[in-house]
Amino acid sequence: QVQLVESGGGLVQPGGSLRLSCAASGTIFSITYMGWYRQAPGKQRELVATITTGGSTNYADSVKGRFTISRDSAKNTVNLQMNSLKPEDTAVYYCNTKVRPEATALWTSYWGQGTQVTVSS
Repeated sequence: QVQLVESGGGLVQPGGSLRLSCAASGTIFSITYMGWYRQAPGKQRELVATITTGGSTNYADSVKGRFTISRDSAKNTVNLQMNSLKPEDTAVYYCNTKVRPEATALWTSYWGQGTQVTVSS
């Protein structure tokens, strides 16, 4: 099994910054990507940003230029630096990764429990 533990959410004023972190632990042979999704009340879960083992990144258009994803492959951690936050960034943010627990196992997607980010004055 693989566990994802997120940290760093909270309340911040518009224009402020927050940094989210996620650490993967458990039986991990290899990881193909790590990333963040978010879900606002009444809306579907949406992609925020992902980063592959090779360092390739993908961002939602709504966060480009404001958010930066980074990864420490040796520690199986992923971070999301969020700057210039807006009220519409308010959501529960979920860490996601696709892992192969063993060399011969199938790739499996795992989710964290989520961390609340609220942007409000």
